[in-house]
Amino acid sequence: MNIDAVDFFYAAMPEVTLEADGSQDALLVRVRAGDHEGWGECEASPLTSIAAFVTPRSHGVCQPVAASVIGERLDGPADIRRIAALVERNSMDLLQAAHTWSGIEIALWDLLGRARDEPVWRMLGYATTEGKLPYASLLFGADPQATRERARDQVAAGYRAVKFGWGSFGTGDPRIDADHLVAAREGLGDDGILLVDAGQIWGDDAARASRRLAALQEARATWLEEPFVPHAFAAYAELAAAAGSVGIAGGEGAHTVHMATNLIDYGRVRFVQIDAARIGGIGPAWDVAQHAVAKGVTFVNHTFTSHLALSASLQPFAGLADHRIAEFPVEPKAVALAISTTRLHPDHNGEIRAPDAPGLGVDVDLAALTPYLRDVEILIDGERAFRSPTAEGTTPKVKATTKA
Repeated sequence: MNIDAVDFFYAAMPEVTLEADGSQDALLVRVRAGDHEGWGECEASPLTSIAAFVTPRSHGVCQPVAASVIGERLDGPADIRRIAALVERNSMDLLQAAHTWSGIEIALWDLLGRARDEPVWRMLGYATTEGKLPYASLLFGADPQATRERARDQVAAGYRAVKFGWGSFGTGDPRIDADHLVAAREGLGDDGILLVDAGQIWGDDAARASRRLAALQEARATWLEEPFVPHAFAAYAELAAAAGSVGIAGGEGAHTVHMATNLIDYGRVRFVQIDAARIGGIGPAWDVAQHAVAKGVTFVNHTFTSHLALSASLQPFAGLADHRIAEFPVEPKAVALAISTTRLHPDHNGEIRAPDAPGLGVDVDLAALTPYLRDVEILIDGERAFRSPTAEGTTPKVKATTKA
């Protein structure tokens, strides 16, 4: 079958705030090939990602992503790899290309799985899907008491692991950060798993990050996530050498396989966290998972938005029994919840699994998403390069970008 169409649906909350919550808008991708379709989601700025798909070519290796996708043959996983290589080569100098392609790549896996009546994880070579312990992914409270209450709420909801991130953590006095950590531990109790996300706050300053290590150790934090920007490998390695019982984690900002594997090989992270909707899709995330296994590093999914994105993030390590912890978005905005009718709920053991259903096993609900859809039209010299699909899912005719 040939890839006939790639449609983008840009949805957003009525008001997008400055809080570090990536579930406030979404870019859904639908790929159609003959009678089959598949869905994916980009984890990136929606409008710039659309532009990367339709932008006029600047030169031979700065072409729109569409030039490498539309009309290509899709008969198996090898074709997804082949098209990925085309995007990587033809859009080498288009920096948004990896994010745009990630959603398309995920949709291609979903389409192929639905056409074959197979779950994606089985097409990746796994014999079964293993249970994962979901951690509730939250922002720090406005003060330590609010953090303590948030932790207690999640324990009461049945979560054994909770991650706190962002907020004021790392921005001021380390003693205030320590108070938040004490509060989080008290809220979780002795047996709860505490995870901490610094949101790249220290850039590449290992000394500033080190001033929080004693408090993290005292609170028995399992990891400190993203203390630095994704490519600060030397800073990661320096902090990892001093961190003792606290594992250093990172990788969600990786938009290539090499960025992630370098964090393992040179940054010495103990946990590598990969977002399939950023790194180039499910295939590259699977590549990192295999490298992590070989290096004795724990692979963790990264996701903070919809259950469609959650399913995509689980596929690359679905069959790895020893890699058991998984991020789970517990407070997504209404637009993220509207994306699908399918929900991935913890089972009686408190675990989640990649669905045992064709493709990603998640059904998109365009009708529920309709109130959040944004209408986008891109004109170049008066000619339409892009127009949002209608709520019914049909796409107005757009001018195709020719290939070299």
